[in-house]
Amino acid sequence: MESTENQTDDGLNPEHPFVVHRQTGKDYMLVPSDDKSVQPRALLRLSVFTPVAPKERGKRDFLIDASEELSTLEIARREGYTKIRIKGAKLNMSTDFKAWIGIVSAFSKYGFESEKITLSFSEFGRMCGLRPTDLNGRARARLKESLFNIASVTLAFTTKDGTKNMVSHLVQKAKLDENEDVVELLGDKDLWELYRWDHKILLSLKPLSNLARKEAAQALYVYLESLPSNTGPLFMTMKRFRERLSLDSPVKTQNQTIRKALADLEKIGYLEYKEVKKGREIQFTILARRPNLKVASPKEKSEENKGDGDE
Repeated sequence: MESTENQTDDGLNPEHPFVVHRQTGKDYMLVPSDDKSVQPRALLRLSVFTPVAPKERGKRDFLIDASEELSTLEIARREGYTKIRIKGAKLNMSTDFKAWIGIVSAFSKYGFESEKITLSFSEFGRMCGLRPTDLNGRARARLKESLFNIASVTLAFTTKDGTKNMVSHLVQKAKLDENEDVVELLGDKDLWELYRWDHKILLSLKPLSNLARKEAAQALYVYLESLPSNTGPLFMTMKRFRERLSLDSPVKTQNQTIRKALADLEKIGYLEYKEVKKGREIQFTILARRPNLKVASPKEKSEENKGDGDE
C-alpha cells in the first residue's frame, strides 16, 4: 500500500518537482508529454534562449542580471544571495532550446531521486522532439554541440556585501557515449529547485513545431507564454521585445524582425494583437494567446479579453 504521509489533500506528493501549489490550497500536477514541456518561467522571460545567426554561434556570450527573477530560489534566500547573474554562450532556439526541453523532460522522468541520470541517446532525442528517423549523425552532432553550449552557461550568486559567492551551471555535466549510445546528465542539487518552483508553466510545443527555422517568432512565443494569462490584454513595448530578443542589428532592422515574428505568430493561430504608436514609442496590445492554435469564436474572444483566471 502506498504511503500517504507526504501527500497533499489531492493525493499529490508536495515535493514533486512539477506539483504547483496554489494560494487556494488546491494543488495540481504539470504533466510533460510529447507535445508539452514543463519550463521555469524565469528562463523563458530572460534572454537566455534567443535567435542566433549561424555566423554568431559559439562566438557570442551573454550576461544577464537575473537577481529579480531568481531571488525566490531557496538557495538565494537561505544564503543571502542578492545578486544573481547568468553568463554563457548565446543559446539558439532551433537546437539549443530543443536540447533544453530534452534535459528538463529527462530530469522530470528520472531525476526526482538523484541529480545524476542516464538514458539512451534515442530516448533523449525523442525528448528533444526528434523523430527516430531524424536521429542521424548530423542530428547527433548538433545535440552534442547544444549540450556543450548549455553546460557552458554559468549562474553566479553573490551576497550584498560580496563576502559570499557561488558559481554553478544549468547542467553540471553532460556526457555522451556514442559507442554505448548513452547520455548522462548531472544537475546541481542547489538548482534542482529551479524545476520544483511554483513559477513554472506547461509549455505547448506545437507552436514551436509550426515555427521551424523562425527563431525570432519562437523566442517571442516562449516569452509571451511565460507571462500571466489571467490579466486580460497585455501591453508590451517594442523596446521590451528588442530586449528579450537581444539582437545586435540596427534598431530599425530589429523592429522589422519583431513585426515579422508577431505576424508569424498570428499566422499560425497563436496570437491576436494590434500595434499602436504613442508619441515616439511603439506599443502592442496582446489581445489573445492560444497555444493550442485553435481559432476562437467571438464569444471565446470576449472571455479571453476579460482574463481566463487559470492562474
